[in-house]
Amino acid sequence: MKKALYSLIFIALTSLLLAGCGGPEKIAEPVMADEFANAPKWVLDPSMEGGLSAVGSAKLGKAGLQFTRTEALANGRDELARIMSVKVKNLVKNFTQTTGIGDAETVDKVASQVSKQVANQTLNGSKQKDLWISPSKELFVLVVLDPAAVAKAVQENVQTSLRNEQALWQQFQAKKAHDELDSEIEKEFGEFQSGQ
Repeated sequence: MKKALYSLIFIALTSLLLAGCGGPEKIAEPVMADEFANAPKWVLDPSMEGGLSAVGSAKLGKAGLQFTRTEALANGRDELARIMSVKVKNLVKNFTQTTGIGDAETVDKVASQVSKQVANQTLNGSKQKDLWISPSKELFVLVVLDPAAVAKAVQENVQTSLRNEQALWQQFQAKKAHDELDSEIEKEFGEFQSGQ
């Protein structure tokens, strides 16, 4: 009887030990790998389309496909505008300090970063070239600018901008936007800038 009891305990312990040593734990693969497994190449690299192109995306929701498509197109056009012309203001502050010595030494580190971007660009001839919906119901659109429309717009701007009132007004508006951005950064970080 004792022999049978010891055998059962041995088998139970061995089973528990083997179950605990089931090999290396499997690490879950990133969800993103599955998300874009069947995506068109332009979803991750719109530049492969040549010319000026960008991708916009939006999550499909209760508002429907058309609403989501319009939102994705707006995001794509926004990206195109940033590609063509963007003003960036950036402020980075770093502070590191040590106190104590040996095992009692401590390090304090503070870093802050602020960035603002402003884009103002007219996109004549921008249009949707392709559309893809991901497995998680994210809608992606490829937005492109017609090269002929871009060339025509540049030529017209060069011809009409030289010393005309509209060009001067645009320069004034650009300076005003730039000054507003400087003012906002000064409000946010004036104390840091004065401390330098």
